[in-house]
Amino acid sequence: MTKLMSCISFPGSAGTPVLFNENGDAPGRYDIFQYQINNRSTAEYKVIGSWTNKLHLKVEAMRWRTGDPSLPASVCSIPCRAGERKKVVKGVPCCWHCERCEGYHYQASEFTCELCPYEMRPDANRTGCVPIPIIKLEWHSPWAIIPVFISMLGIIATSFVIVTFVRYNDTPIVRASGREMSYVLLTGIFLCYAITFLMIATPDVGVCSFRRIFLGLGMCFSYAALLTKTNRIHRIFEQGKKSVTAPRFISPASQLVITFSLISVQLLGVFVWFAVDPPHTVVDYGEQRTQDPTAARGVLKCDISDLSLICSLGYSILLMVTCTVYAIKTRGVPETFNEAKPIGFTMYTTCIIWLAFIPIFFGTSQSAERMYIQTTTLTISLSLSASVSLGMLYMPKVYIILFHPEQNVPKRKRSFKAIVTAAAMSGKLAQKGGDRPNGEVKTELCESMETNSE
Repeated sequence: MTKLMSCISFPGSAGTPVLFNENGDAPGRYDIFQYQINNRSTAEYKVIGSWTNKLHLKVEAMRWRTGDPSLPASVCSIPCRAGERKKVVKGVPCCWHCERCEGYHYQASEFTCELCPYEMRPDANRTGCVPIPIIKLEWHSPWAIIPVFISMLGIIATSFVIVTFVRYNDTPIVRASGREMSYVLLTGIFLCYAITFLMIATPDVGVCSFRRIFLGLGMCFSYAALLTKTNRIHRIFEQGKKSVTAPRFISPASQLVITFSLISVQLLGVFVWFAVDPPHTVVDYGEQRTQDPTAARGVLKCDISDLSLICSLGYSILLMVTCTVYAIKTRGVPETFNEAKPIGFTMYTTCIIWLAFIPIFFGTSQSAERMYIQTTTLTISLSLSASVSLGMLYMPKVYIILFHPEQNVPKRKRSFKAIVTAAAMSGKLAQKGGDRPNGEVKTELCESMETNSE
């Protein structure tokens, strides 16, 4: 009977053939629908194929959520791309999610990401690690051009002043300013400008060694000389109130000994620093270790911490503060004596410069531009403090020497006994409020004292 039915075939009422298989069963017939959104943004089922003994699909009638007409892959998980690891779905070992290796991680295996060594970063495909590029402050950088320009102008101006003083070394105005101390101070000013080039130069053992030596040495030369000058002024006028005898150690030779004794403390500290921690270079990978590994950079620098830097400058800053205290004490001294008032204005301005330097220097310690900002701030602060000393103490003298030689004449000499007597009398006159100006007698005292001490 089954074989007989398998031979029967006739058209049905719908016009489709009716037939039976070898088991005597009529074959199934199915329509295949897909849920689609039509042009009117309404959803409906559309016939995309049928089943009659085999599958018949109209692929062109299918619609996919992505809008791509190509057939999606009928797999549980697609292969992961380079730089992605397989995160296996729990309970379904043949299925996984692809997870990209982020940050400083790279694809170590099919299923793991690992962190690159500290001095390296992932490559473009995140399949391995490459060294992080190393940078330094370049001469052509705007952060370097500005301080170098200021420094070059300062070196030219300082050299001009030194040449002028040497050329007119025996003239009264040069002698009255204290020639020996002036040359020491001008040396310090020159070093303050010159340190800019060491701070920008490519770090190596030699450059790092010179940085340690000269970073605080220029300021030490300058403020040791100014401190010795202001201390001398203070002692002279204090002594004049008590006795007619001259205070000790006011001669040029004594002043040089005092100044170089103060400078030797700075040099001794540097040599101890050399012995405890020899200079060397380091590459700081933490300073510019950004969230994006492609922007990470290693900074080539001398192994000088912020604390070491402040210690190196600390002694010079102490000299500067002490000099400022003496400048305040001698603020009533006539300006013709040993540059008392110009020294005072110089120290006040210098203190303001360094008070502004401290918050800028330490406030940018966490910045990605730390190397540039701190180096620029330090070098410009050194150049500005040198410029203040040069401009207030020496440019007026150079102007008189070159353009008003008629004012470059000697003052009359007086004995020290007469000088201190005049100093004592000036105090009494100031208290009684006499007709003679308070500064007149002191001016004679100061000018004569300068001449006698030469």
